[in-house]
Amino acid sequence: MKPAPFEYHRAADVDDAVAALRQADDGKAIAGGQSLIALMNLRLARPELLVDLNPLHDLDYVEPRADGGMAIGAMTRQRSLEWSALVAERCPVMAEALPLVAHAAIRNRGTIGGSLAHADSGSELCSVALATDALLRVHGPDGDREIPASEFFLGTFTTALAEDEILTEIIIPGAAPRTGSAYAEVSRRRGDFALAGVGCVVSLNDDETVRQARIACISVGSSALRARHAEDSLTGSRLGEAAIRQAASLVSEDIDPAGDLHASAAFRQHLAKTLTRQVLRTAAGRVR
Repeated sequence: MKPAPFEYHRAADVDDAVAALRQADDGKAIAGGQSLIALMNLRLARPELLVDLNPLHDLDYVEPRADGGMAIGAMTRQRSLEWSALVAERCPVMAEALPLVAHAAIRNRGTIGGSLAHADSGSELCSVALATDALLRVHGPDGDREIPASEFFLGTFTTALAEDEILTEIIIPGAAPRTGSAYAEVSRRRGDFALAGVGCVVSLNDDETVRQARIACISVGSSALRARHAEDSLTGSRLGEAAIRQAASLVSEDIDPAGDLHASAAFRQHLAKTLTRQVLRTAAGRVR
């Protein structure tokens, strides 16, 4: 199929893009277009205006931050992040997840900002943003504001972005000392959406107890989500096999998977628990 008719505006800068979106009754920003165009071709999305962000080259960057983290421009291609030595060094959970995002041809065009703003429940990068406690900077008519990743994803294809705001930057905080991370997922074929995926970032105290744990899941709810009950169970405990199994058993308290032709709800529940055990074991090993 082909998309419904629409107007096209090539943005000169961020303010120009925001102004165009504000004037439209139903406008959409387009970056890589790897998700939006597919929806438009199926007539599942019918925006009257597309605002092209590709001229905004100043939003294509990966820069180190003084706290040991990094700042990523929203127009940075996923493939660039996959190959980035800085990402591998400062956000290994992102480096581990990126090769699992669809196929290389899609990662060549897809942007990190587009993936986060699209907020697909199966998006690896959404779970990475949650697991790393990322801060998302957006720009609108009233200027910039910052939204924690934990408050950004609201539901199916729904975020805290206003209709006339654009995601401009993703800030990944520096990891605390003695931190380990891991990402894993299961899909029917390489490049398919995950049946379930889990990423984690775990920091230990000097006495080997857990100072903080963040566990983020995909494809088991209406959006990427944190497994808060599992996280809380780990805090203050030693990251041994008993604690890991207990945390994995609590993942079901926070997820609500739907069954479909690819997997039943019960199988997705099973995968989420199994993957949680796997990534926590891996993260524990990487700390030590």
